[in-house]
Amino acid sequence: MTATLTTESPARAARTKRIPVAVLGATGSVGQRFVQLLEHHPWFRLHEVVASERSAGKTYGEAADWRLETLLPDSAAQLKVKALGDALESKLVFSGLDSSVAGEAEDDYANRGCAVITNSKNHRMDADVPLLLPEINADHLAAIEKQRARRSGYIITNSNCSTMGLALAIAPIEKRWGIEQLHVTTMQAVSGAGYNGVASYAILDNVIPYISGEEEKIESEPRKILGQWDGNRFIDAPLRISAQVNRVPTIDGHLMTISLRMRDRDFDLDAIREALETYSGVPQELGLPSAPAKPIHYIDAPDRPQPRLDRDREKGMSVSVGRLRPCPLLDIRMVALVHNTIRGAAGAALLNAELLEAKGLL
Repeated sequence: MTATLTTESPARAARTKRIPVAVLGATGSVGQRFVQLLEHHPWFRLHEVVASERSAGKTYGEAADWRLETLLPDSAAQLKVKALGDALESKLVFSGLDSSVAGEAEDDYANRGCAVITNSKNHRMDADVPLLLPEINADHLAAIEKQRARRSGYIITNSNCSTMGLALAIAPIEKRWGIEQLHVTTMQAVSGAGYNGVASYAILDNVIPYISGEEEKIESEPRKILGQWDGNRFIDAPLRISAQVNRVPTIDGHLMTISLRMRDRDFDLDAIREALETYSGVPQELGLPSAPAKPIHYIDAPDRPQPRLDRDREKGMSVSVGRLRPCPLLDIRMVALVHNTIRGAAGAALLNAELLEAKGLL
């Protein structure tokens, strides 16, 4: 691996050999989504699956209580499950591990020379670990050089699933006008808690106005994503964020209502909408396989976006925004929606890995 940043053309997608990869926490909800998305991936091939001691030694088909809407791929079902800590042949590792074990395990594999792309929270705010959202901060990959001064591999993290949708929705506004303060209220799907995360009796006919640690993540992570890497450390964007979170009885799709105050007060709603609709970044320029053609879809309807109708736009990899209008307390308000287990989790990790490959960092 090398830490030299280069710009490659979309022609890099024309490859004859797919890169073997491993999935940590492969039997969990995010791990299963990794397995699903890797089945037909043009650049990466699922080679190893890793789970707990309870599953180790079984075939993946035996160990995984498959819960997704597509059939378990035959090629994955036949793989023998390895135990966490076992040696891996793959140098590219995707992690869907629970945070209770993720930190140490991901460090271990990075110290062995692996590129670890993780959905877990443990390393998101580390001083030299990029909290990567490629349409916004592809330049943060320069921090890999700092990591590799202390180990042979490196770690790249996704953000929290709600943060992913929030950061993408506000990025065009922050880039052009700046944001001074922001309030967001989330309505988060039950899949975000994993298959056994919320008892049906607790969530049916109900809304739970609390998710442990969630508000703190949403209030801190976008500042790192939208901030700068100065060659030595990350400098957070100066916006202030207040978050309130709720668990609601939808299956997939985190919906959020957003109000914000701009730094540059010379704005109008038409210009903001245009900035949202035309926003794109490095993944679109490079034609990465998982990149949505449009990262942000603005929906011009009074009652959209909605999880059931809009979460699967561009195979779940885009963010939907609507109801842009004045705010009587701040400046503007709007609604945003992200597919929490695709763009907010496994799909984002695949896009991060694609960027690493396109930049010659794998």
